[in-house]
Amino acid sequence: MQPIPTLLTTLLLLPLVLPGQPQSIKEKSASSYMNGSQIEPIHELIRGVPGSMDKDGTCHCVVYLPNNAIYLQQLEQLQSTALELMDKYEQELSRVSEYASAIEDQENQILEMNSALKSRNPTFLASSYEFPAFDLLRLELEGAQELVAQLKTKGRLSGVRDLLHELQSQVANASLTLKLLADSDQRSFRALRQEVDVLESRLHECEREKEQEETSIHPDPPLSPGSCAHGGLQKVSRPLVVQLNWRGFSYKAGAWGRDSAPSPASSLYWVAPLRADGRYFDYYRLHKSYDDLVLLKNYEQWKIGYGDGSGNTVYKNFMYFNYYGTGEMAKVDLSSNSLVLRRPLPGATYNNRFSYAGVPWKDLDFAGDEKGLWVLYATEESKGNLVVSLLNASTLEVEKTWRTSQYKPALSGAFMACGVLYALRSLSTRQEEIFYAFDTTTGQEFQLSILLDKMLETLQGINYCPLDHKLYVYNDGYLVNYDLSFVTLKSRPPAKRPSGTPAPPKAVKRNKASRT
Repeated sequence: MQPIPTLLTTLLLLPLVLPGQPQSIKEKSASSYMNGSQIEPIHELIRGVPGSMDKDGTCHCVVYLPNNAIYLQQLEQLQSTALELMDKYEQELSRVSEYASAIEDQENQILEMNSALKSRNPTFLASSYEFPAFDLLRLELEGAQELVAQLKTKGRLSGVRDLLHELQSQVANASLTLKLLADSDQRSFRALRQEVDVLESRLHECEREKEQEETSIHPDPPLSPGSCAHGGLQKVSRPLVVQLNWRGFSYKAGAWGRDSAPSPASSLYWVAPLRADGRYFDYYRLHKSYDDLVLLKNYEQWKIGYGDGSGNTVYKNFMYFNYYGTGEMAKVDLSSNSLVLRRPLPGATYNNRFSYAGVPWKDLDFAGDEKGLWVLYATEESKGNLVVSLLNASTLEVEKTWRTSQYKPALSGAFMACGVLYALRSLSTRQEEIFYAFDTTTGQEFQLSILLDKMLETLQGINYCPLDHKLYVYNDGYLVNYDLSFVTLKSRPPAKRPSGTPAPPKAVKRNKASRT
């Protein structure tokens, strides 16, 4: 880069030699090139000019340059080209400084990402990496490469060509370094994110085991049957597999449970497998005790022939279910197996319009708890979001309705306990998560993270019983139950609505419909 200032200085001084003016010339020569043609050297113009030598040995002479306009035009054009190249050179140096500053900023971002990795903050990592600094800087460097290539085609001085070649090499190296840096950073981020996820999963599992161990050592006082003197669901036990359903392994869909009316005098158990098609509900069995259920004895088996899906439940010795192929609710007296009532559910969709994920034909999902009889469904008006309605158990009239923010086909199931809706979603083939709760008393929504292990992939039927605070789950043909633990009132956490959720839905009171 040193010859450039010297060359430019020479070019700037040459026009000062005016035609016809005497100049003192030392014994030196100068030459230049313009448009590929050589300008006549100055020492050729002054050859044979008389002069004198001083005591220091320096030769002095007076030269009259020829008054030739051609040489002046060439010198002026050369000067103009030199000034233009000098301006472009300074502009490129300025852009290189900007690129260097952008690379330095990116390095600072990488240092921040590394710091976040050490603090194990995956949310910050994701937001930092998604910032498009890598792409922006890459595009700028590509633009610089194109500009340098254009300047090389226009440059005609050898010194400038060398400078542009060096500049092009530096920009190319910077582009390659940036690409390698981005690729390396992406691989490192993914690997570290996977490690963080694994560690968090192990941590949650460890916390669950610790809580279960503490509970076994210092158990909370048991809740009395039908009591809601607690602060909400806290955890779920490991699954207890009772047995395969009485119709066999091919009958993967169905429901089972215990009479959910809060009456200690009732100990009725029921099992209702669907046909192998996973839709048609035609037979069910009743057992007067848990021992009879396990031993498959002393049961009553009945045929219905008009049930649809696995959303049925038993409340106060009546079974409630979706009447086949309609949006109607049906009520059967278990004492005589007689259909006592059918009533349409206003606005409810049916025929598998908005069923749960992986559980078809469950358009109407009935549930019983300490507060009464409920039905969970979706409507076109709610755009498929889950709707909760409290029913009059005698007339099946809708007394109150709440609309939630959860899309029903995105859920794997739901149940009611003490007037609170709990929704599940599938995490894997062996685990579910109770992730959402809606309190119909206060109209508030909650975000939860309560894990529920499962033996097989799909939970077709989920029923809660207030008598023993258990979940009765029909899991791909197997009868499974879970013990539920609730938060004691003294340690109840403050209720918070999840960020980004809309205002709490209000209860909607319906006018009483006429009986059919």
